[in-house]
Amino acid sequence: MTTDVRQANRRTLRKLVLVVIGMFGFGYALVPLYNVFCDLTGLRLTDQGRSTVAAVVDEVDKDRWVTVVFTGNAMSGLPWEFKPKQTSIRVHPGEATDAIYVVRNLAAEPIAGQAVPSVTPLKATSHFKKTECFCFTRQELQAGEVMEMPLRFVVDPDLPEDVTTVTLSYAFFNADKVSSKKYAHSESGARREQAAVYASAVNAAPQG
Repeated sequence: MTTDVRQANRRTLRKLVLVVIGMFGFGYALVPLYNVFCDLTGLRLTDQGRSTVAAVVDEVDKDRWVTVVFTGNAMSGLPWEFKPKQTSIRVHPGEATDAIYVVRNLAAEPIAGQAVPSVTPLKATSHFKKTECFCFTRQELQAGEVMEMPLRFVVDPDLPEDVTTVTLSYAFFNADKVSSKKYAHSESGARREQAAVYASAVNAAPQG
């Protein structure tokens, strides 16, 4: 009886070892499997877990125009100026298009922000594909720094025919809770920071 128990225990142990080895190997296989999945579906997750399009649509509908309108706001608690460099662009569905937003840090210290995009009308959301976007990662600006933030997008040719205008909006938030509370007290606080930055630049400029 004891011999049978030992043999059963050995068999169980061998099975467990095989399971562990299999799980270990599967862990290594997840990365290439994920890459294959992305290649097949055209989807890829960023570090923030958002889904982005890995490939640009091949077919361009030259017979159709769609107007893309750009807006953007720095939310309370973020002492930045934030606006699109262009208010709108006419594009052909399926055509990769570039746009630029401009941001200025009005504070006298480095500030990190995170942009959150939205698309209207709602039924156009799944047809507006951002292939490159500053919203994929946090953005940090030094005191008084001005930066151009590029965006590349494609309007899907499958966009419903009755949609002729799509609006892309960004809300930029302060990525640091402590800093956000500091600058959320009043707009005058941001103006004082802006004045300090400009005064410092003027004092540092050569006189003559």
